[in-house]
Amino acid sequence: MSLMVSISGIRGIVGESLTPDVLLSYVQGFATWLYEQKSGGRINLDVGVPKVVIGRDTRPTGQAILNFVESILVQSGCAVVNLGVATTPTVEIAVLEEHANGGIIVSASHNPLEWNALKLLNHLGEFLSAAQGEELKRIVASRKFVSASWNKFGMAVSNPHYADVHIQKTLSLPVIDRAKIRARQYKILVDAVNGAGSDIIPKLCEALGAAEVIRIACNGSGIFPRPPEPIEENLVETQGLTAYYGADIGIVVDPDVDRVCFICEDGSLFGEEYTLVACADFYLKHKKGSVVNNLSSSFALRDVAQQHGVPCYSAKVGEANVIEVMKRVKASIGGEGNGGVILPDLHYGRDALVGITLFLQAFADYQERNPEKKLSDFKRTFPQYEMVKRKLKWEHTTVHDALPKLRAAYPNAKVLTEDGVKLEFDAAWIHLRKSNTEPIVRIYAEARTKAEAEALAAACIKTLQETTELAH
Repeated sequence: MSLMVSISGIRGIVGESLTPDVLLSYVQGFATWLYEQKSGGRINLDVGVPKVVIGRDTRPTGQAILNFVESILVQSGCAVVNLGVATTPTVEIAVLEEHANGGIIVSASHNPLEWNALKLLNHLGEFLSAAQGEELKRIVASRKFVSASWNKFGMAVSNPHYADVHIQKTLSLPVIDRAKIRARQYKILVDAVNGAGSDIIPKLCEALGAAEVIRIACNGSGIFPRPPEPIEENLVETQGLTAYYGADIGIVVDPDVDRVCFICEDGSLFGEEYTLVACADFYLKHKKGSVVNNLSSSFALRDVAQQHGVPCYSAKVGEANVIEVMKRVKASIGGEGNGGVILPDLHYGRDALVGITLFLQAFADYQERNPEKKLSDFKRTFPQYEMVKRKLKWEHTTVHDALPKLRAAYPNAKVLTEDGVKLEFDAAWIHLRKSNTEPIVRIYAEARTKAEAEALAAACIKTLQETTELAH
């Protein structure tokens, strides 16, 4: 299994591709890069000590890797603030609050249990840009790393309190009316897949005035009771439990809590694609501005933006890519259709706490006007699309090989090739691209009906199989 180095971090299977040698090289490289940033592109140990915030999700390999990361940073002369178990957005906020030079999150996010990763942040608490990532790879390839003398080792301190800081900063958003949310007396089911959200998400719900919080897979063990990605195929049991317990809302987060999906009172999915749609619709009522998603996100956000009279821009998949476009167009809100909400007024990072808080406020506002309506009714107020998501394993090929056949099959489609291949129609699209986080090709299709989306995806998969050596 090859190591995956991308805009989403350095990922691999622990002990196979993510080895101690790999961890050592990239953490030393990151420390060296931080020194370069402080000294204008050259290594100068006299420019001051870089400060780095670190944290991890709960997967079993995380503690050992985090200890290793801390040790390497200290031996490289860095000051370390160790948050321990912390969500990805919590670490991002801590980088800003600590005025740190960077951050490292030990988390493979939605990947299976045997995976882990280093997710690297710059001084803004944001993932490294593509250009910054290339600088890091140059340093790693050169093998020229900083190494502090015995009397210039850094210091490490622990700070487990940033979860509370994160919650308070989220609750302090001017658009949030906690009294209105509390008045609804919501019964909320939380499924944190035993990840980093096991404690912080129930605490957030309680702080927002939930009458009852039912905890499912919230023991923080890091042993995932199901595949951890919060997508339809993995949530059947949680959907059933939401209806069984009579919850008003089901909340599901991924292991590092940068994605959130909601479940309706009847056990149906509100859907990860509609997390950003609902949050953006609410926020645009308070702060007009453009919105940004990625090329694999639902047309529903485009339609909502049109209703508010603002433009919707689509970036390449990947948080750093979305943030780059958001900054360029000065977006009010953005994110990715996988349930990741980015609110610049708090920080530039996908944040499930922000998503949950905005969503509950939006739903409370809706119920104030429609007191008898449920979450399933709320979903029907948004433009309705159906999406299917498929995966194919790949071996040494590019999705662009299939482009001629796809053009021939869909001559009237708008073709976009900046991130894989995407074909757009008036009310449907299909997107195929290599994943940043798994050794697969992703095929997403959306249309007004599930049958139309399934047909688009099936036709695309057939074309790929005919033109490449892809296999299930």
